[in-house]
Amino acid sequence: MLAYRSPSRRLKRPRGAVLAGALGSAVALILTGTGTAAAAAPAPDEPVRSGQAWMGAGTRIEQGPASSAGGVTPMDTSGVQGIDVSHWQGAINWGSVKAAGIDFAYMKATEGTSFKDSRFNANYTGSYNAGLIRGAYHFARPNVSNGATQANYFATNGGGWSRDGKTLPGVLDIEHNPYGAMCYGLSTTQMRTWINDFYNTYKARTTRDVVIYTTASWWNTCTGRWTGMSAKSPLWVAHWGTASPTIPAGFPTWTIWQYTATGRVGGVSGDVDRNKFNGSFARLQALANNTA
Repeated sequence: MLAYRSPSRRLKRPRGAVLAGALGSAVALILTGTGTAAAAAPAPDEPVRSGQAWMGAGTRIEQGPASSAGGVTPMDTSGVQGIDVSHWQGAINWGSVKAAGIDFAYMKATEGTSFKDSRFNANYTGSYNAGLIRGAYHFARPNVSNGATQANYFATNGGGWSRDGKTLPGVLDIEHNPYGAMCYGLSTTQMRTWINDFYNTYKARTTRDVVIYTTASWWNTCTGRWTGMSAKSPLWVAHWGTASPTIPAGFPTWTIWQYTATGRVGGVSGDVDRNKFNGSFARLQALANNTA
Protein backbone atom coordinates (compact mmCIF):
# COMPACT_ATOMS: atom_id res chain seq x y z
CA MET A 1 0.00 0.00 0.00
CA LEU A 2 1.25 3.46 -0.86
CA ALA A 3 1.49 5.95 1.96
CA TYR A 4 -1.00 8.85 1.78
CA ARG A 5 0.50 12.25 1.10
CA SER A 6 -1.39 15.49 1.51
CA PRO A 7 -1.85 17.35 -1.82
CA SER A 8 -0.43 20.48 -0.26
CA ARG A 9 2.88 18.67 0.37
CA ARG A 10 3.37 17.25 -3.09
CA LEU A 11 6.20 18.81 -5.03
CA LYS A 12 5.65 19.84 -8.62
CA ARG A 13 8.31 18.71 -11.04
CA PRO A 14 9.10 20.65 -14.20
CA ARG A 15 7.47 19.16 -17.30
CA GLY A 16 10.87 18.54 -18.88
CA ALA A 17 12.08 16.57 -15.88
CA VAL A 18 8.95 14.39 -15.94
CA LEU A 19 9.38 13.65 -19.64
CA ALA A 20 13.06 12.90 -19.19
CA GLY A 21 12.33 10.52 -16.34
CA ALA A 22 9.67 8.71 -18.34
CA LEU A 23 11.99 8.41 -21.33
CA GLY A 24 14.75 7.04 -19.15
CA SER A 25 12.44 4.42 -17.70
CA ALA A 26 11.28 3.40 -21.17
CA VAL A 27 14.85 3.01 -22.37
CA ALA A 28 15.68 0.90 -19.32
CA LEU A 29 12.76 -1.40 -20.07
CA ILE A 30 13.87 -1.84 -23.66
CA LEU A 31 17.44 -2.58 -22.68
CA THR A 32 16.64 -5.13 -20.01
CA GLY A 33 13.63 -6.77 -21.65
CA THR A 34 12.44 -7.74 -18.18
CA GLY A 35 11.20 -4.59 -16.47
CA THR A 36 13.62 -4.77 -13.54
CA ALA A 37 17.32 -5.49 -13.76
CA ALA A 38 18.56 -8.44 -11.76
CA ALA A 39 20.46 -7.76 -8.56
CA ALA A 40 23.89 -9.32 -8.52
CA ALA A 41 24.16 -12.36 -6.29
CA PRO A 42 27.02 -12.28 -3.77
CA ALA A 43 30.42 -12.93 -5.30
CA PRO A 44 32.10 -16.23 -4.36
CA ASP A 45 34.26 -14.46 -1.78
CA GLU A 46 31.31 -12.62 -0.21
CA PRO A 47 29.04 -14.04 2.51
CA VAL A 48 25.47 -15.03 1.70
CA ARG A 49 22.98 -13.38 4.04
CA SER A 50 20.53 -15.64 5.85
CA GLY A 51 17.47 -16.30 3.72
CA GLN A 52 19.18 -15.15 0.52
CA ALA A 53 20.52 -18.49 -0.75
CA TRP A 54 19.58 -19.84 -4.16
CA MET A 55 19.75 -23.16 -5.96
CA GLY A 56 23.46 -23.62 -6.61
CA ALA A 57 24.72 -21.29 -3.87
CA GLY A 58 26.39 -24.27 -2.23
CA THR A 59 27.21 -26.04 -5.48
CA ARG A 60 29.57 -23.26 -6.51
CA ILE A 61 31.55 -23.83 -3.29
CA GLU A 62 32.22 -27.38 -4.45
CA GLN A 63 32.51 -26.88 -8.19
CA GLY A 64 33.60 -23.24 -8.41
CA PRO A 65 32.09 -20.56 -10.65
CA ALA A 66 34.60 -21.40 -13.39
CA SER A 67 33.15 -24.91 -13.73
CA SER A 68 30.02 -23.45 -15.22
CA ALA A 69 32.38 -23.18 -18.14
CA GLY A 70 32.32 -21.78 -21.56
CA GLY A 71 31.27 -18.27 -20.58
CA VAL A 72 27.54 -17.74 -21.10
CA THR A 73 27.07 -20.49 -23.69
CA PRO A 74 25.07 -23.46 -22.33
CA MET A 75 26.65 -26.86 -22.93
CA ASP A 76 23.62 -28.91 -23.97
CA THR A 77 20.50 -27.20 -25.24
CA SER A 78 19.00 -30.29 -26.86
CA GLY A 79 15.84 -31.97 -25.63
CA VAL A 80 13.48 -30.59 -23.00
CA GLN A 81 14.97 -27.47 -21.45
CA GLY A 82 14.30 -25.63 -18.20
CA ILE A 83 15.59 -22.91 -15.91
CA ASP A 84 15.53 -22.30 -12.17
CA VAL A 85 15.22 -18.81 -10.71
CA SER A 86 14.88 -16.78 -7.53
CA HIS A 87 14.69 -13.11 -6.62
CA TRP A 88 18.28 -12.75 -7.80
CA GLN A 89 17.04 -12.81 -11.42
CA GLY A 90 14.81 -9.77 -10.84
CA ALA A 91 11.65 -9.35 -12.91
CA ILE A 92 11.35 -11.91 -15.70
CA ASN A 93 9.56 -11.66 -19.03
CA TRP A 94 8.09 -15.15 -19.04
CA GLY A 95 6.62 -14.80 -22.51
CA SER A 96 10.14 -14.27 -23.85
CA VAL A 97 11.40 -17.24 -21.81
CA LYS A 98 8.78 -19.47 -23.40
CA ALA A 99 9.59 -18.11 -26.86
CA ALA A 100 13.26 -18.95 -26.26
CA GLY A 101 12.38 -22.65 -26.14
CA ILE A 102 12.18 -23.17 -22.38
CA ASP A 103 9.57 -25.78 -21.40
CA PHE A 104 9.75 -25.81 -17.61
CA ALA A 105 10.90 -23.68 -14.71
CA TYR A 106 11.41 -24.02 -10.99
CA MET A 107 11.47 -21.03 -8.68
CA LYS A 108 12.50 -20.57 -5.08
CA ALA A 109 9.56 -20.44 -2.70
CA THR A 110 11.03 -20.83 0.78
CA GLU A 111 14.14 -21.32 2.86
CA GLY A 112 14.41 -22.77 6.35
CA THR A 113 11.38 -21.98 8.50
CA SER A 114 10.84 -18.24 8.02
CA PHE A 115 12.08 -17.01 4.64
CA LYS A 116 9.89 -16.57 1.56
CA ASP A 117 11.37 -15.53 -1.77
CA SER A 118 10.21 -12.04 -2.70
CA ARG A 119 9.72 -12.90 -6.38
CA PHE A 120 7.99 -16.25 -5.91
CA ASN A 121 4.39 -15.19 -6.50
CA ALA A 122 5.27 -13.19 -9.61
CA ASN A 123 7.42 -16.00 -11.01
CA TYR A 124 4.95 -18.77 -10.21
CA THR A 125 2.01 -16.96 -11.79
CA GLY A 126 3.94 -15.45 -14.68
CA SER A 127 5.48 -18.73 -15.81
CA TYR A 128 2.09 -20.47 -15.62
CA ASN A 129 0.37 -17.77 -17.67
CA ALA A 130 3.13 -17.98 -20.30
CA GLY A 131 2.47 -21.70 -20.74
CA LEU A 132 5.45 -23.21 -18.95
CA ILE A 133 5.22 -26.23 -16.68
CA ARG A 134 6.51 -24.93 -13.37
CA GLY A 135 7.23 -25.89 -9.79
CA ALA A 136 8.64 -24.59 -6.52
CA TYR A 137 11.74 -25.39 -4.50
CA HIS A 138 12.71 -25.16 -0.84
CA PHE A 139 16.28 -24.33 0.18
CA ALA A 140 16.98 -26.70 3.07
CA ARG A 141 18.48 -25.51 6.35
CA PRO A 142 18.86 -28.78 8.33
CA ASN A 143 20.55 -26.98 11.24
CA VAL A 144 17.59 -24.73 12.09
CA SER A 145 14.74 -27.24 12.50
CA ASN A 146 13.72 -30.81 11.78
CA GLY A 147 12.74 -31.90 8.29
CA ALA A 148 9.02 -32.16 9.01
CA THR A 149 8.83 -28.53 10.13
CA GLN A 150 10.47 -27.28 6.95
CA ALA A 151 8.35 -29.54 4.72
CA ASN A 152 5.19 -28.11 6.29
CA TYR A 153 6.48 -24.57 5.85
CA PHE A 154 7.24 -25.26 2.20
CA ALA A 155 3.90 -26.94 1.46
CA THR A 156 2.03 -24.04 3.06
CA ASN A 157 3.97 -21.32 1.26
CA GLY A 158 4.13 -22.26 -2.39
CA GLY A 159 5.19 -25.91 -2.45
CA GLY A 160 1.73 -27.39 -2.91
CA TRP A 161 0.68 -29.44 -5.91
CA SER A 162 -2.40 -29.82 -8.11
CA ARG A 163 -3.12 -32.04 -11.07
CA ASP A 164 -3.54 -29.23 -13.58
CA GLY A 165 -0.93 -30.36 -16.08
CA LYS A 166 1.26 -27.33 -15.30
CA THR A 167 2.50 -27.99 -11.74
CA LEU A 168 5.59 -30.09 -11.03
CA PRO A 169 6.22 -31.74 -7.65
CA GLY A 170 8.15 -29.64 -5.16
CA VAL A 171 11.92 -29.81 -4.79
CA LEU A 172 14.06 -30.26 -1.70
CA ASP A 173 17.20 -28.27 -2.51
CA ILE A 174 19.79 -29.83 -0.23
CA GLU A 175 23.37 -28.91 -1.02
CA HIS A 176 26.64 -27.66 0.46
CA ASN A 177 25.81 -25.19 3.24
CA PRO A 178 26.55 -21.67 1.91
CA TYR A 179 26.47 -20.31 5.47
CA GLY A 180 28.92 -22.63 7.21
CA ALA A 181 29.87 -26.28 7.69
CA MET A 182 29.25 -28.39 4.59
CA CYS A 183 26.83 -30.83 6.25
CA TYR A 184 25.14 -28.27 8.54
CA GLY A 185 26.68 -29.89 11.61
CA LEU A 186 24.66 -33.12 11.23
CA SER A 187 26.05 -36.65 11.22
CA THR A 188 25.22 -38.91 8.28
CA THR A 189 22.60 -40.70 10.38
CA GLN A 190 21.02 -37.42 11.45
CA MET A 191 20.99 -36.18 7.85
CA ARG A 192 19.27 -39.31 6.62
CA THR A 193 16.59 -38.88 9.29
CA TRP A 194 16.17 -35.21 8.37
CA ILE A 195 15.69 -35.94 4.67
CA ASN A 196 13.32 -38.83 5.34
CA ASP A 197 11.20 -36.70 7.68
CA PHE A 198 10.98 -33.96 5.03
CA TYR A 199 10.03 -36.52 2.39
CA ASN A 200 7.33 -38.21 4.49
CA THR A 201 5.78 -34.92 5.57
CA TYR A 202 5.75 -33.45 2.08
CA LYS A 203 4.23 -36.67 0.72
CA ALA A 204 1.50 -36.56 3.37
CA ARG A 205 0.72 -32.93 2.55
CA THR A 206 0.75 -33.16 -1.26
CA THR A 207 0.59 -36.89 -2.22
CA ARG A 208 3.77 -36.33 -4.26
CA ASP A 209 7.33 -37.63 -3.94
CA VAL A 210 9.57 -34.62 -3.44
CA VAL A 211 12.31 -34.14 -6.04
CA ILE A 212 15.82 -33.98 -4.54
CA TYR A 213 18.32 -31.43 -5.87
CA THR A 214 21.89 -32.16 -4.81
CA THR A 215 25.41 -32.94 -5.99
CA ALA A 216 27.21 -36.28 -5.92
CA SER A 217 29.89 -34.86 -3.63
CA TRP A 218 27.46 -33.45 -1.06
CA TRP A 219 25.18 -36.49 -1.03
CA ASN A 220 27.97 -39.04 -0.75
CA THR A 221 29.70 -37.08 2.01
CA CYS A 222 26.77 -35.86 4.11
CA THR A 223 24.46 -38.88 3.86
CA GLY A 224 27.23 -41.49 3.73
CA ARG A 225 26.33 -42.65 0.22
CA TRP A 226 22.79 -43.37 1.33
CA THR A 227 20.64 -45.41 -1.04
CA GLY A 228 17.40 -44.93 0.87
CA MET A 229 15.85 -42.31 -1.44
CA SER A 230 16.69 -43.90 -4.78
CA ALA A 231 13.30 -45.61 -5.19
CA LYS A 232 11.28 -42.68 -3.85
CA SER A 233 12.55 -39.33 -5.07
CA PRO A 234 13.39 -38.20 -8.61
CA LEU A 235 16.95 -36.88 -8.74
CA TRP A 236 17.91 -33.39 -9.86
CA VAL A 237 21.68 -33.48 -10.06
CA ALA A 238 23.90 -30.41 -10.27
CA HIS A 239 27.10 -30.93 -12.20
CA TRP A 240 28.44 -28.00 -14.19
CA GLY A 241 30.94 -27.96 -17.03
CA THR A 242 30.79 -31.63 -18.00
CA ALA A 243 29.39 -33.65 -20.86
CA SER A 244 27.73 -36.13 -18.48
CA PRO A 245 26.86 -35.65 -14.79
CA THR A 246 28.19 -37.74 -11.93
CA ILE A 247 25.29 -39.37 -10.11
CA PRO A 248 25.11 -39.60 -6.29
CA ALA A 249 25.33 -43.09 -4.80
CA GLY A 250 22.11 -45.08 -4.85
CA PHE A 251 20.28 -43.20 -7.60
CA PRO A 252 19.92 -45.15 -10.87
CA THR A 253 19.85 -42.05 -13.09
CA TRP A 254 19.00 -38.36 -13.16
CA THR A 255 15.61 -36.85 -13.92
CA ILE A 256 16.84 -33.25 -14.22
CA TRP A 257 20.40 -32.10 -14.75
CA GLN A 258 21.54 -28.59 -13.88
CA TYR A 259 24.42 -28.28 -16.33
CA THR A 260 25.43 -24.63 -16.03
CA ALA A 261 24.99 -21.65 -13.75
CA THR A 262 25.89 -19.15 -16.48
CA GLY A 263 23.23 -19.79 -19.07
CA ARG A 264 21.46 -17.05 -20.95
CA VAL A 265 17.78 -17.04 -21.89
CA GLY A 266 15.66 -14.36 -23.52
CA GLY A 267 13.50 -12.61 -20.92
CA VAL A 268 16.00 -13.07 -18.08
CA SER A 269 18.54 -10.41 -17.25
CA GLY A 270 22.03 -11.85 -16.77
CA ASP A 271 23.08 -15.40 -15.90
CA VAL A 272 20.52 -18.07 -15.15
CA ASP A 273 20.80 -21.77 -14.27
CA ARG A 274 20.03 -24.02 -17.23
CA ASN A 275 18.60 -27.51 -16.85
CA LYS A 276 17.76 -30.49 -19.00
CA PHE A 277 14.95 -33.00 -18.43
CA ASN A 278 15.83 -36.65 -18.97
CA GLY A 279 13.02 -37.59 -21.33
CA SER A 280 10.45 -36.31 -23.77
CA PHE A 281 8.04 -33.45 -23.22
CA ALA A 282 5.30 -36.04 -22.76
CA ARG A 283 7.31 -37.53 -19.88
CA LEU A 284 7.65 -34.08 -18.32
CA GLN A 285 3.86 -33.72 -18.51
CA ALA A 286 3.52 -37.15 -16.91
CA LEU A 287 5.75 -36.03 -14.03
CA ALA A 288 3.55 -32.98 -13.57
CA ASN A 289 0.34 -35.05 -13.63
CA ASN A 290 1.71 -37.87 -11.45
CA THR A 291 1.18 -40.41 -14.21
CA ALA A 292 4.89 -41.11 -14.80
